[in-house]
Amino acid sequence: MKQFEKQGAIVLGISPDSPAAQKKFTDKHKLKLPLLSDEDKTVTTAYGCYGDKKMYGRTVKGITRSTYLIDPKGKVAKIWRNVRVDGHAQNVLEALP
Repeated sequence: MKQFEKQGAIVLGISPDSPAAQKKFTDKHKLKLPLLSDEDKTVTTAYGCYGDKKMYGRTVKGITRSTYLIDPKGKVAKIWRNVRVDGHAQNVLEALP
């Protein structure tokens, strides 16, 4: 997180989970970033990261793990879909302006 802060970046997470569920998750995994709750899925749907996805050969509704880089003017500069943890933070750091 400190590398992002040094670059002037703010890192947030968002999910349709309740604030209580997010607190449990944050505590369990010792997360250092704030999680935003989108229980009605308005924001995650608008960003295209909530909807139909394939899981075990079936179509289900859910979150597609995604990262959005938003530039200082508030425009989406880059999107990563179906994010995997290994190496992802470094890829995002390299994409920062």
